Amino acid sequence: MTPSRRGLPPLNAMRAFEVAGRRLTFRAAADELGVTQGAVAQQVRALEEHLGLTLFRRLPRGLALTPQGTAYLAELTRAFDLLAEATGRLYDAPAAVTISVTPTFAAKLLIPRLAALNAALPEVELRTIATETISDFDRDQVDMAVRLTRPPFPAAQEAKLLFRQELVAVANPLLVKGLSLPLTAKQLAGLPLLHDAHNHWPAWLQTGKTLPGAVFSQTTLALDAAMAGQGVALVCRAFVAADLAAGRLVQVTEESRETDSDYFLVRKRSPSHGKAAEAVWDWCLNRFG
Repeated sequence: MTPSRRGLPPLNAMRAFEVAGRRLTFRAAADELGVTQGAVAQQVRALEEHLGLTLFRRLPRGLALTPQGTAYLAELTRAFDLLAEATGRLYDAPAAVTISVTPTFAAKLLIPRLAALNAALPEVELRTIATETISDFDRDQVDMAVRLTRPPFPAAQEAKLLFRQELVAVANPLLVKGLSLPLTAKQLAGLPLLHDAHNHWPAWLQTGKTLPGAVFSQTTLALDAAMAGQGVALVCRAFVAADLAAGRLVQVTEESRETDSDYFLVRKRSPSHGKAAEAVWDWCLNRFG
């Protein structure tokens, strides 16, 4: 059973004894600790009184450990070494930076670039929160966020534009095999439409009606369905640029439209964000801006 820490002797007294036990003189211990010889002697005496044991024999030319002192010194030295190692690991650990992004941004833009971020910033541990919920920078301990939003921004926040939201209609090439691209609005309306929470299709097709088709809570799910050939998705071009270039998706109409909201990198205004957070901020602006 582990003894209560409330019964431990004062840490300063244990430290004074550990150093004096290694050096075997109060003077040398005082030099190592940067205190007076009398202070070390007083701390050791207080420790002996606390324990009810004699740890040193005081000699004319130094100190000698008693058997109890020898055993206690070995354990205390091991304990202080463990504390030093733990502290060293704390300083050696990568600096953690937390970024909140939408699930689609995470899946289509951030995750494919994580290797590049790790190579550029090996001293940083990036922690990603993928959510549609607007983060509270203080409560959620988020350093920065990527959000689909628009000005004006609160005075307490700093925002930088990453890219415009340009919507395009995309599908698996097999879905439109045999059809001549670009499709007309009538041809497009005749294909399965994939909807997400933003519900851009009625405005795109200029109809006030509810349109049939599978509905997904997140754009990334609608994109996965489009990749699987299940229909046409209406998404931001930035999220499908790599898939369009690789031929995994095709743009089925010539039309594209910008919306009144765009993707911004946002953080709380502060005189100092820390070196690691500042590095990630700059990296995001260079990579996605």
